[in-house]
Amino acid sequence: MKCEAEQSQGLQMEEQQDIASTDGGYVGDIVIEKFLIESKKSTPHVQLACSMQHSAFPLHGNELCVWNTEDPSQQLLALRGHHQPISAVTFGNTATPLLICSASPDRVIMWSLDECREKILEGLIPRGTVLGTLLGTVLYLRFSPDDRIIAMCAGNKILMLDTESRSTLVELEGHQGPVTAAEFCTWRAHVVISVSEDRSFKVWDHRNGSLIYNSPVLAASPLLSLLVIEGSKQLVTGCAEGQLWVFSLVDKHHYRCVTHADLRKKRERFSTRRLESNPGSLPEESRLPSARELAKGDDVEVTLPVLGLAHCDLSLGLASECGLLSPENTSCLWIGSSAGLLMFNLANFELEAVLHYRDFRNLSIQIAGSCAMMSKTSDGKAFCVLTAMFGNGIAGLKVDPTALLRCQQHPTLGTPLSVLPSSRVLPTSPLHFGVVESSAQPARHRQPAARSVVRDQPLVFHSKVRSSGYTSAPHATMFSPKTNIKNDCKRSSECKNSYKWKESPVQNSPPTRLSRRLAVAEGRAAVRCIQFSGDGRRLACGSANHLALVFDADLTGTPTVFPGHDGAVNTVCWSHDGRWLLSVSQDGTLRVWSARRMELALCLGKDLLPKPVQSAQFYYIDTFILLSSGPEVQLFTYHIDTCKDEIRRYKPKSRGRAVVRLPMTGAVEVTSLSAVNDFYSYLVLTAGRNRTLEAFDLNVGRSAAVITEAHSRPVHQICQNKGSSFMTQPSQLYNLFATTAVADGIRLWDLRTLRCERRFEGHLNRCYPCGIAFSPCGRYVACGAEDRHAYVYEMGSSTFCHRLSGHTDTVTGVAFSPSASQEMGGEWPFMTNREGKGLAVEFFMASAHQCQVTLTLVSMMPACQLLTLLPFPGVKSSKTEGRGLLTPGKCPGARGGERSFTWMRVWTSVTTPDQSFISESDRSRMSPWAGEESKVT
Repeated sequence: MKCEAEQSQGLQMEEQQDIASTDGGYVGDIVIEKFLIESKKSTPHVQLACSMQHSAFPLHGNELCVWNTEDPSQQLLALRGHHQPISAVTFGNTATPLLICSASPDRVIMWSLDECREKILEGLIPRGTVLGTLLGTVLYLRFSPDDRIIAMCAGNKILMLDTESRSTLVELEGHQGPVTAAEFCTWRAHVVISVSEDRSFKVWDHRNGSLIYNSPVLAASPLLSLLVIEGSKQLVTGCAEGQLWVFSLVDKHHYRCVTHADLRKKRERFSTRRLESNPGSLPEESRLPSARELAKGDDVEVTLPVLGLAHCDLSLGLASECGLLSPENTSCLWIGSSAGLLMFNLANFELEAVLHYRDFRNLSIQIAGSCAMMSKTSDGKAFCVLTAMFGNGIAGLKVDPTALLRCQQHPTLGTPLSVLPSSRVLPTSPLHFGVVESSAQPARHRQPAARSVVRDQPLVFHSKVRSSGYTSAPHATMFSPKTNIKNDCKRSSECKNSYKWKESPVQNSPPTRLSRRLAVAEGRAAVRCIQFSGDGRRLACGSANHLALVFDADLTGTPTVFPGHDGAVNTVCWSHDGRWLLSVSQDGTLRVWSARRMELALCLGKDLLPKPVQSAQFYYIDTFILLSSGPEVQLFTYHIDTCKDEIRRYKPKSRGRAVVRLPMTGAVEVTSLSAVNDFYSYLVLTAGRNRTLEAFDLNVGRSAAVITEAHSRPVHQICQNKGSSFMTQPSQLYNLFATTAVADGIRLWDLRTLRCERRFEGHLNRCYPCGIAFSPCGRYVACGAEDRHAYVYEMGSSTFCHRLSGHTDTVTGVAFSPSASQEMGGEWPFMTNREGKGLAVEFFMASAHQCQVTLTLVSMMPACQLLTLLPFPGVKSSKTEGRGLLTPGKCPGARGGERSFTWMRVWTSVTTPDQSFISESDRSRMSPWAGEESKVT
């Protein structure tokens, strides 16, 4: 046949050449040139098309060629029907029948691919359906999701063509320049979005021909490409100068801009990170251009025009590499440019990989004029069709994204970091000091108590004066039962605990309704920080009027005031047991207050800290105080004297002493720090004035990792996903932490990979540092903003899910309540593995009423020894290899009714007998069955 004869003259198959990179090594596992065709006419700027199994492109000007990407043995299909050069090609969305539409200035033709092949096999000439004639130069074509309508971009208009009646349904006019691309909104089929050379995009309702939204001018160059992402409901568009925008199409978001990226700077940053992580991996010929080379402009492309956009399927690549975010939440896209292909991550807005055509010297096309990509092929590869910018070549490339990622991703050095410790405390560790002190403390207190019985004391000058003399026994009130209360064999409600806790459901939605608003101070004194106590019953806040305040969680009643600072209070932090409140002020001092007695217990000032304290917190379950002063992170051990001596109360006995000082790399000032206090953890995260993040391992007393250029500006807050005593999370989620900087949004990091996994940029934050917080369930991140709103982001999406109003000024801080006061009754939920066998549970329940329980109690004390398992009724225990495992059993209700309990979380790894599940366990301080309060130690 004639089309077969023409194919053999211009087509070069992949067997005729091996594709090699610039360093001389064969990289056929990354990119393969499947075909190369020399056309009689140059087609540098045309719309190409790729589908699941086919690619289409113009040949010799007015011929339409279809190539089967899955079965190259099938002959090249050439379709004729146009008299003028073809300028746009597109495939339909339905697999059967597979439609293809081509457009030229003289006509628009729709073809059925199966019918065309049957005609050719019968020796007949295939004919298409003419949808329109003399419609002008068509730059873009797109089928609707059901293939009933075709959007055709001709000049400044968008024509909606009916494929059945072959008529024009409506003409959409409004652009001031030629329309370069148009896409249908898949979840709202009546919506069409278009971009134009007038540098704006418009949203249309093609049913009635009305304009829904008109964007402002985005850039100085024309918009060339457009992509609508159904999963995240986002719009991506790019221009001729290498600028990329992502807009939200979620209802009530009003088409806000999610992010704006400069691909040239992204490529330069990617190259710098790659060279720093592995300097010897890139030869001189294949390395990406540096900033100096880009400035010179010698043989280096200055801009990266966005010629095409396509989805990137990384189910076998990036998702398995990072190990945390699922493929559904890690959306990437291919960006086709004249110099190569870029893999852009829509979660963290960074480049994951760069493929330059010039890095593969046997590729026939080095500079592309047009490109089209398709990622969802049967073997997980991506297929790309290119036309040469300077020449008549048309090539098809098959790219393996997994191999490309593997060769360009940053190598992991050493053991991955984790918040959950995997080894015992070393004898040389700074943390061992606190263990020795705590173990020796009871004996040191008992000896003076024994001597005080026989020591002579003044009759009057002591803490408590008794009229009967200082040697007599204290008076005690005898027990007198009440006889005027009717006993109905039921426990009085007054004897029951006023709060009963129940694990909050993981699928709880974040709060969206304003419950109460309270003015903290008169005038313009701003609230600088807020934090809930561990039990969720109290809320502490620091204000600009030098005060620290403590409210009830429901913001009722009179707050407790802690005066004494000489500057605005920037940090407040509760101790794990809720007895102490720590505050840091701009006066450079750190103060610890007694939450019960409402008085100052400890003050660390200039006598111990020559430089002002920037941030501080309790650490290692209240064993230490962790603070930053100047360029150092300091670990303080402290002693708070709780003895009340009325005659010597002027002499402070509380003291603190530095255990270790760790300087930041480069001796830069520490702007923020964070560590876990709810359970034992060795890692401390810090941020420096030079925009770096650094992790310190206090078990070995040195720096463990450094992340350079974490933000474009210094980080003003680090927030870890610390969970809650009322909520269980998968263990890997505790390795997540977020950072925020002014005018640079929020970035979500993973300690195991030391890379940014997602960015949140939907809130306004240009001048003032606004706080962030994780929800107890770990599913949401909240932040303040300068538009008087608080924003709530879901972890799997870069677009905010809720926008909370009610404030009258900039929202400076946010905090989630860790608890939910609920009635406990019925059955308590517990976790089982896939096989339904006994295993470790992520929480330790001290009391429940007739429910099945599965418990594991493992020590994470520095000695890492197994705790003594408590004898719960009906619960059997077994010990294997230093781990405790309790199998399910009946647990009857506690004698005397329900008991109160308080959570203290300590993490360690435990496994089932078949090693099929890894979980964490908790340590609990509780009221035991006998009724007296004790500690599990």
